[in-house]
Amino acid sequence: MKFFQKLQFNIFFFSILFFSIIINAQNKIKAETFYTHDKYLSSDKMQGRFPGTKGNNDAAAYIAKYFKKYGLKKFNDNYFQSFSLFVKEGLNKVKSDSVKTQNVVGYIEGSDEKLKNEFIVIGAHYDHWGWGGKNSGSKKKDTIAIHNGADDNASGVSALLCIAEELSKAAVKPKRSIIFISFSGEEEGLLGSKYFVAHLPVEKSAVKVMLNMDMVGRLNEEKQIYMGGAGTFPDGVSLMKKLGENSGLNPVIHAGEVGGSDHVSFYKSSISVIGFHTGGHPQYHTPEDDIDLINIKGGALVAKYIYNALFAIADYKQDLYFIKQD
Repeated sequence: MKFFQKLQFNIFFFSILFFSIIINAQNKIKAETFYTHDKYLSSDKMQGRFPGTKGNNDAAAYIAKYFKKYGLKKFNDNYFQSFSLFVKEGLNKVKSDSVKTQNVVGYIEGSDEKLKNEFIVIGAHYDHWGWGGKNSGSKKKDTIAIHNGADDNASGVSALLCIAEELSKAAVKPKRSIIFISFSGEEEGLLGSKYFVAHLPVEKSAVKVMLNMDMVGRLNEEKQIYMGGAGTFPDGVSLMKKLGENSGLNPVIHAGEVGGSDHVSFYKSSISVIGFHTGGHPQYHTPEDDIDLINIKGGALVAKYIYNALFAIADYKQDLYFIKQD
């Protein structure tokens, strides 16, 4: 029995390896495209993308424009999922203590007649700390200046849009359907992802895995992409290691260590997750987190790896189910 189990295991990963070679050959995510999105979203024009501000709404409109361009379908005839959140008094010059913001959501239907009724979610938050200030999450609370958040998290949204573009071009779509989402309100306590999980546009049981990108723009010299939660679905750790081969990256993979970004909202609701990031840095939550410090080629490389992971998980032959981690 052990021999046949091992044989089945080897066949599964050989097929994954063969599949990854194919999709790597097709995957043409460009550093220039990653740069274009990150530069726009982290420009002074966005004024830090704080919820309830014009900059936040403009960023949401930008994301929705590309969702439409790439042919993503709408839920309830709308790319926007609106919700309200409370803001501390005086923060970011917001006049009201309650503001409206929105998640941006779209999907690509799967190609398998049965499996298209199951969904893989891929997301990245687009909000940041605006002008900072004493009541914000800024590391420089005495400095009132635009926090552009080029890494946190214009980089994650850039990767999301690059992946959406590539998937829209794929001759054969993944077997399972893919939900693309960009969250607002992450910095205030994962509010956008909490709202989405509480108001899913599909049955919760149909949502199998959530992939989240938060700060993926500062790939280091060792080319390490960190991820937590890979053990929350069957053979996830082995899959992510296999996809790391010939990727140009050195994946640092944790079965647990789910982390503290939007994927946590899904994990707490017993949905499998992987959270991706390229590590912290001194510019985190400061006005210095700007586009000139982004590793553009590294961001594209990370996006390629996550695209391959998304496609492989969406085409999983075995059942996907939640595995709780300690």
